[in-house]
Amino acid sequence: MSTAPFRIRALDSSDDRASFSCGMVSLDHYFQQQVTQDIRRRITACFVAITDENHIAGFYTLATASALLKDLPTSITKKLPRYPSVPTIRMGRLAVDQAFKGIGLGGALLADALDRSSRSEIAAFALIVDAKDKQVVHFYQHHGFVLLPDASMTLFLPFESVKSVNKSSILEKS
Repeated sequence: MSTAPFRIRALDSSDDRASFSCGMVSLDHYFQQQVTQDIRRRITACFVAITDENHIAGFYTLATASALLKDLPTSITKKLPRYPSVPTIRMGRLAVDQAFKGIGLGGALLADALDRSSRSEIAAFALIVDAKDKQVVHFYQHHGFVLLPDASMTLFLPFESVKSVNKSSILEKS
């Protein structure tokens, strides 16, 4: 039996998304109204942190993507084959319900996304994120992400640098 207050798993159609509120209208709307359509169309995968009472405390989405080699730092590209692009995984959204902010759940969800992505049997070079604002840029930089040279809000983290993801004890995989 785990003492972790949250389980993390794929979003289920029976999950109550209506009460989720992270405080950002666009993220709340996406999660409440659109994410299941994107899942059904195989545009994204969505994972949720669930409490013992089956409340959704946070979520993130993942999808396949690519990065143009010319957009990556030279220090990285000199180690890569000369293909026009490299496969990546994009974290499209990450949000924590307002009732669960300040306990490290955002970082724990990010750690789970990195772990899940780096263990995938589908090849990918890095996790890419598009930050919504400078505060979010700092969140990702705190976790080791690097800004793309010519994009002030797009960051990446090569999976090669994700040796061992320190997953928070507040999450349990199910």
